[in-house]
Amino acid sequence: MQKTSLGWLLATGGFCAAVAAILTWRFYGAMSTIPMKVSITLWVLAIICGWAAVRVQGKVDEGMVGQDASQMNPLTIAYLAMLGRASAWGGAIVGGIYVGMASFVIPRVGELSAAQADMPGVLASALGGIALAGAGLYLERSCQAPPPQSGETIG
Repeated sequence: MQKTSLGWLLATGGFCAAVAAILTWRFYGAMSTIPMKVSITLWVLAIICGWAAVRVQGKVDEGMVGQDASQMNPLTIAYLAMLGRASAWGGAIVGGIYVGMASFVIPRVGELSAAQADMPGVLASALGGIALAGAGLYLERSCQAPPPQSGETIG
């Protein structure tokens, strides 16, 4: 499995931000209010990914990966790597969408009461999406197998 490209994540987030900005600038009057609780799932998943990354990295560094009951199962690490990749992409997309919304909401906080009401939810969700993308990328990178030592054979 290849590593997720940071460049592609940034490009995807930028594209989603541009599309969301265009749609928000055009249809903001028809949108519903964005509450703070929208961002809770993003932040919880970012915390879970960060915690799992630290755990996996610790087990890999200690050499505690294997089939023994005291070791971390390699299949679990593979599942966590997939979770990390999915979280990185999902965070980039959702974070980009809310960054695009923020491009409309933040400049109008002083003149629109709806923008003032939306600003905390938009900012929390944008930051939550960015945090999720970063935590997912960190989790995916933590799940990589270390290269074999010189003289070791694979298999």
